[in-house]
Amino acid sequence: MHDAFFYIFAILTVFCAVMVVANPVSRSPITSAMFLVLTITCMAALFVQLHAFFLAAVQILVYAGAVMVLFLFVIMLLDLKEEERRRIKAVSAGLGTLAVGSILFLIIKSTLQFGQAGAIPPHTEGSTASLGKLLFSNYVLPFEILSLLLLVAMVGVILLSKKDLK
Repeated sequence: MHDAFFYIFAILTVFCAVMVVANPVSRSPITSAMFLVLTITCMAALFVQLHAFFLAAVQILVYAGAVMVLFLFVIMLLDLKEEERRRIKAVSAGLGTLAVGSILFLIIKSTLQFGQAGAIPPHTEGSTASLGKLLFSNYVLPFEILSLLLLVAMVGVILLSKKDLK
């Protein structure tokens, strides 16, 4: 049963990821953002199957929640009607196909090498309490700098998207 859930969520993750980029029904960026939320949710389900509950919760709360709200905020502020009418060029499609092919080659190559080396036993260490203590004791300054950087980026997007500054 565990394998069936893995294959179901893996197929859903790949399907939703493809729909983010190449949605044949709608070229709206909001639709792509919603498929990205579904992709992130399916990946969180895969984390749950690996018994990484903290990562699954962070995946849902941070990425599907906060980051996607910021993405949608930027999409709504920018005028993307011109981008929706743009056609895909042959050079871009060729380079994209080449990039996807090279990534698939690397994935297959690493999968085959991992299968030959044998399974590595899982090594779990630490807990969320130790992670929190480490994050807020040793890494307080980078954590706060990152929060200020995100705030400055959000204010910059708002200022750049305004039509007329008075």
